[in-house]
Amino acid sequence: MTTEAILLGLAGVLAAAAPVIFATIGETFSERSGVINLSVNGSILLSAMTGFAVAVKTDNILLGCLAGMLVGALVAAIVAFTSITLKQSQVAVGFVLALMCRDLAYFLGNPYMGLSGPRVPALSIPVLSQIPIIGPIFFRHDILTYLSFILIIIAWAWIFKTRPGLMLQGVGERPAAAFVRGARVERIRYFYTILGGALVGLAGPAYSLSIKAGWKGTISGLDGIGWIALALTIFGGWNPIRAAFGAYLFALLQWLGLVLQPSLPGIPSQVLQVAPFPLMILTLLLVNIGNTEWVERVLASLPDSTRKLVARVIRSLRATPPASLGVPFEQE
Repeated sequence: MTTEAILLGLAGVLAAAAPVIFATIGETFSERSGVINLSVNGSILLSAMTGFAVAVKTDNILLGCLAGMLVGALVAAIVAFTSITLKQSQVAVGFVLALMCRDLAYFLGNPYMGLSGPRVPALSIPVLSQIPIIGPIFFRHDILTYLSFILIIIAWAWIFKTRPGLMLQGVGERPAAAFVRGARVERIRYFYTILGGALVGLAGPAYSLSIKAGWKGTISGLDGIGWIALALTIFGGWNPIRAAFGAYLFALLQWLGLVLQPSLPGIPSQVLQVAPFPLMILTLLLVNIGNTEWVERVLASLPDSTRKLVARVIRSLRATPPASLGVPFEQE
C-alpha cells in the first residue's frame, strides 16, 4: 500500500467517525444530565432518511441537516417528557422509540430509495491542506467533519470548564443538592436531552448527505450505529474527548477490515465487516472490568512493579456513570 493510499485511508477514518462523534457527544450531554436516550439508533436512521428527503426536495443541504436535527430533537423531547414529567422508564420508552423510528424510516423512505441527491462538498483549507502528511489527513474534508473536530473541543470545555457545565454535572450526580443551590433540575434535563437529540439527529444527514450519500433503506448500513454510539458513551466515561477517541477507533477498525480483506482471502468478507462491533464490545468490557473483585485478586498476585503498571492502565480506562443516571428527580 502506498503512502498516499494510507493518508487517504486515515483521512477517511476521520470523516467516517464524524457522525458517530455527533451521536456520542449528543448522548454524553443527555446522560450527563441524568437522562438515558436509548432511541439513538432509530433517531439516526429516521434523521438520515428525513435529511436526505428534504435535501432532495429543496436541493438545499443545510435544510436537510436542519431537518435531521429537528427529527432528533423531537424524538429526544418525547424521551424527556415521558421520563422527566411522566416519570416513566427511560429504558423502555427509548427502546420502543428506537424500534419505531427505525421502521418509520424504512417505510417513509421507500419513495427515496436509490435516488441521487445533493452531497456535502469537500472544503480544503488553503495553506493548511498543503502541509505534508497532516494536510491530507486533517484539512481536506467537508464542513461536517470540521464541525466534528470543533464539537469535541467545545463539548469538553463546556462540561468541564464552564459554570453551566459544572451545573450539568451536578444535576447528573446529585440533583437534590443542585436543586438546593438554585438549579432548575427538570428544565436543565429537558434542555440537554433535546440538545443531545439534535446532535444525534445531525449524525443521520452526516451519513446520507456525506459519508454514505443517498438513502438505501435496509441496506444503507446505518442500522446498529446508534447502539455503537451508546456503547462509546460508556467507553468514553461520559467525557467528549475519550468518546471521540472511541469513535475514531471504531472507524479505524472498519477501515482495517477493508484494507485487510485482500490479504486474507480465506476469511469471508462479512466477518471482517462485522468484526469492529464485537471488538468494541470487548473494549467496553475492558473499561468496566477493573470494578470486579476477581481482577483485584489477580492484581494482588502479580509482582509489585507489574501490578502497579496494570492497575494504572485499568484506572485510566475505568468509567463511572453519573450517579443519578436514569433516576427520576422527585422535588420535595
